[in-house]
Amino acid sequence: MSDYYKTLAAPSEGIYKEKMSKFLSFAIPVTSAAEAKEIIKQYQKRFYDARHVCWAYMIGSDRTEFLSSDNGEPSGTAGRPILGQINSFELTNVLIIVVRYFGGILLGTSGLIVAYREAAAEAIKNGTILECHEQGTVTFTFPYLGMNDVMKLVKRDNLHVTDQQFDNLCRMTIQANLDDIPTLRQKIADIDGTSIIE
Repeated sequence: MSDYYKTLAAPSEGIYKEKMSKFLSFAIPVTSAAEAKEIIKQYQKRFYDARHVCWAYMIGSDRTEFLSSDNGEPSGTAGRPILGQINSFELTNVLIIVVRYFGGILLGTSGLIVAYREAAAEAIKNGTILECHEQGTVTFTFPYLGMNDVMKLVKRDNLHVTDQQFDNLCRMTIQANLDDIPTLRQKIADIDGTSIIE
C-alpha cells in the first residue's frame, strides 16, 4: 500500500452532449461512503426531472471501497464507465455523479458507455488533482509541567494538533504523515513524563 493517494482539491463539473442527450457531470471530493450517499440523495432531489442520475465513488488510500449505480440505464453502461474514469485517473476519496437529460434519440449500449465515460472524464479534467499523503495520529499524555517541552516539539516540527486537554495530566493527539509516525513517537517518548496511548 502506498502512503500517497490522489484526489480532487475541490468539486468540479463537466458536460457532454450526444444526439440531443445532455450529460452533466459532477466530481466531488468525499471522505466516506456515508458522505457520498448523502450527496447522491441531494443530487437526485436537485435533478428530479432528469431521466437518470448515475454515479460511482471510490474511498480510501488503498482504493478498495467503491460502488457504482446505473440508475435505470442498461446494466454496466453508466456506473461502471464512471468508475473506470476514477480508476484511469488513479483517484480516491471522490464521488462522480452524471445526470442525463434524454434527448429523444436512443444511444445504444456502446453509445451510453462512451457518453458516461466522457462526461465523467470532463468533470475530472476540469478539476485540480492533488497528491495527498496518508495521515496517522499519535495520542499521548504528559504532566502539566512538561507542557513547554511538548509545545517546543509541536512548533519545531510544525505538527498538527487535532485534540488537546490541559489538566494536571494533559492529553494531546498529533497528526502527521504516516511514514513520520515512528520518528514522532520516539521524539514524544524522549520527553520526560510522556506516555503514548496505544
